[in-house]
Amino acid sequence: MIRFATIGTNWITEAFLDAARLVDSFELAAVYSRTEETAKQFADKVGAPRTFTDLQKLAESDGIDAVYIASPNALHAEQAILLMNHGKHVLCEKPLASNAREVKAMIEAAERNGVVLMEAMKATLLPTFRPIRENLPKLGRIRRYVANYCQYSSRYDAYKQGTVLNAFNPAFSNGALMDLGVYCLYPMVVLFGQPRGVKAQSVKLESGVDGEGSIVLDYGDMDAVVFYSKITNSHLPSEIQGEDGNMIIDAIHTPTKAEIRYRDGRVEDITAPQDKPPMYYEAQEFIRLIENGERESAVNSHRHSLWTMEIMDEARKQTGIVFPADER
Repeated sequence: MIRFATIGTNWITEAFLDAARLVDSFELAAVYSRTEETAKQFADKVGAPRTFTDLQKLAESDGIDAVYIASPNALHAEQAILLMNHGKHVLCEKPLASNAREVKAMIEAAERNGVVLMEAMKATLLPTFRPIRENLPKLGRIRRYVANYCQYSSRYDAYKQGTVLNAFNPAFSNGALMDLGVYCLYPMVVLFGQPRGVKAQSVKLESGVDGEGSIVLDYGDMDAVVFYSKITNSHLPSEIQGEDGNMIIDAIHTPTKAEIRYRDGRVEDITAPQDKPPMYYEAQEFIRLIENGERESAVNSHRHSLWTMEIMDEARKQTGIVFPADER
């Protein structure tokens, strides 16, 4: 059994636990929170036998093999590095850190300590992502990637009333790009690699984060366009356009249906069956790596995480989005 602790007591941690428990060798050993009251409440809710309120003690515990981190983005790097320095494997929620400098430090810590570090990007590990990747040659010469993730945040209503919650607070390295744009960029990097150039624009809110934005990326003989927003909704799918056909993807952040529409009118459904919750597949991949003695995923690799963060750093630079973490 792989004995897990979790950091973070919000809905995403609950969703992860519900999914991860379906992996045979997963065992929830502990939960961490800064206060004993919150830790105990969450432990009771999810059935954890042990709680921690001191991260150092969690890192030093010989009863923990791996840690799932779902704390605010600004805390990811510091927490992950401490844990990895004590031999813990780390599955860290997206985005992996606040900036590329922190991502590099996390990768170095993973390599130095011989542990698994993986970004918890579910989209690229879902069953339908494999046929998306494998069927790209059917599109002919690819000319454009278009990804869209715009979801009105429930916290935006509070923001408009004067309450700045974490989602719109630069102190936590948040905003539309970090929260939603990453879902558009990570699959793009896995499919097409590192772009040659980045051109970004965004709507900057008074708090200092972006409410929405778009990025055009140069791949030489093709381009990529991504749209993301926390202040508007969109129901548009995502698409990869080739000279012989185009691939329609229902939702780039959680692809569960994909089809190819050829120029001659044929339509081919390439959707793969999915019988588990979306987060099951990232937990399965992470645990597989540990059990097999591998140090990083071939899909959610260190390189893909770093390239994605470098794009986001450049986009933030161009649009004037600065986090306190950038100045540490």
